[in-house]
Amino acid sequence: MTETTTLAAWAPRILSVLRIAAGLLLLQHGCTKILGFPTTQMTGVSLSSMPGLAGIIELVGGILLVLGLFTRPAAFLVSGMTAVAYFMVHAPQSFFPIINGGELAALYCFVFFYIFFAGPGPWSVDAAMRR
Repeated sequence: MTETTTLAAWAPRILSVLRIAAGLLLLQHGCTKILGFPTTQMTGVSLSSMPGLAGIIELVGGILLVLGLFTRPAAFLVSGMTAVAYFMVHAPQSFFPIINGGELAALYCFVFFYIFFAGPGPWSVDAAMRR
């Protein structure tokens, strides 16, 4: 078995790891906005505001992505939400993400867009329900 074959055999599992890690990182944004933990500058936003709506999407989408449940629709929704965050909040400040602080939003957008196409991987509720 060659190195490439070994790495390729692990690719589906690593997709699951990427989905879980990205979901957990997104989930913390929703937790601080909606649940107030951990406390950050975004804690306590109004649910009727754009950050509040984003927090609801981050909380629910993060949970779904961590579980791998309804993965493709959740990934598509959060990909779009992070794209909106980038273009509405960060891009008006500067063209360059490193200057406008939008690297995280842009990276989230593309990671979740990839997961939308790639699927949840084998370690997911979606995969278990297919069996």
